[in-house]
Amino acid sequence: MTRTLALFTIISLFALSSISRAGDCASSSNKSAHSNASLASNQGKNTAMKAEAKDIVATAINAGSFTTLVAAVQAAGLVETLQGPGPFTVFAPNDAAFAKVPKEALTALLADKAKLTSVLTYHVVAGNVMAADAVKLDGKEAATVNGQSFKVSVKGGEVMVDNAKVIATNIQCTNGVIHVIDTVIMPK
Repeated sequence: MTRTLALFTIISLFALSSISRAGDCASSSNKSAHSNASLASNQGKNTAMKAEAKDIVATAINAGSFTTLVAAVQAAGLVETLQGPGPFTVFAPNDAAFAKVPKEALTALLADKAKLTSVLTYHVVAGNVMAADAVKLDGKEAATVNGQSFKVSVKGGEVMVDNAKVIATNIQCTNGVIHVIDTVIMPK
């Protein structure tokens, strides 16, 4: 289960880097200072990880809260990709997010490498998209590494990607950034 979470985190990070590219195309969006301040307030939540910058996979493993994601990334064979130069932005579901997925559905997903890879890469955007940049994507879609896009919205000062809330931001890695989400998002 831990390996699955780590794998999923890595794929998510890869998807985040794709959002960065989408942000370059859609950076003209206006957002309130309140939303920017709310996202910025989450940046300090992961200062310990920032001090010891490692690649996305190592960061996810060391965090201890992405065991299912890491396991998924390993099962999909995405470890080397997410350890590559990037940069990647990963919207990484934590273990609590994976716990929301029915056990039978998670087991089936982990057994289907093609579908697992699709789901994991849906969490990754090419580029280095920081929280302040993500807020500017309100109402827009961000292109993911799997070729599909997810919707970014800001509600009550909180950033959402599809139906997942971003609960921690700007976990800096040597090859990108991780933003933690509370729900596993699924491609269409």
